[in-house]
Amino acid sequence: MTKRSITCGAVFALLLATQSNAATVTGKVVFSGAKPVVRNIDMSAVPQCQRAHPTAAKTETAIVNANGTLRYTFVWIKSGLPAKQWPAPATHVKIDQKGCVYAPHVMAVMTNQQIDINNDDPINHNIHPLPKNNQEWNESQPPGSGTKTRSFPREECSPPIAVKCNIHPWMRSYTAVVHHPFFAVTGEDGTFTIKDLPAGTYTLEAWHETYGVMDQQVTVGASDTKTVDITYKK
Repeated sequence: MTKRSITCGAVFALLLATQSNAATVTGKVVFSGAKPVVRNIDMSAVPQCQRAHPTAAKTETAIVNANGTLRYTFVWIKSGLPAKQWPAPATHVKIDQKGCVYAPHVMAVMTNQQIDINNDDPINHNIHPLPKNNQEWNESQPPGSGTKTRSFPREECSPPIAVKCNIHPWMRSYTAVVHHPFFAVTGEDGTFTIKDLPAGTYTLEAWHETYGVMDQQVTVGASDTKTVDITYKK
């Protein structure tokens, strides 16, 4: 057996051991109180946008799911991780401009992870992130102009980066940029799962566009699964 094969085998065994000992934090983001009113977006100033929606498009600033949970809540490990660098994944994340709305409304990526931005509408858009720690940019994207691919080199997630369209003032979304892979964004069931955590004690932070920030401590051992529910009260 060569020295090279011994080294590769040792690395593979270490990776397997690390994965088998990894912990998971799961839970849901609960909303307590009277549900907020979801309002129609007025697109009457741009008939092409309005025609894209047989029923009026709705605001996404505060959506309470049918099970009483909050959608579009960004959840991440704020502190407690070992000091190391995590490489950005090769997979791209996508932002669509369709029906004059950004989709998704809230998303999260790692630093230097590639973001593909598409204009699926027959009219011009522009995409204008408003970062504080990263470089601001503002680019037009005509219909049929192809995908723009960008990334952010520095962490910026508390709060996430607001993204707007200067042409259509109702278009707004948020992109959280994290230096590690331990994060999630709640969807239609309000749940989140953060996998592959090393054993330790962490600060778990939730951010919501309307209801702000909540922190919670969680301790996990090797191969643990812990459930942490976060409740926002109106």
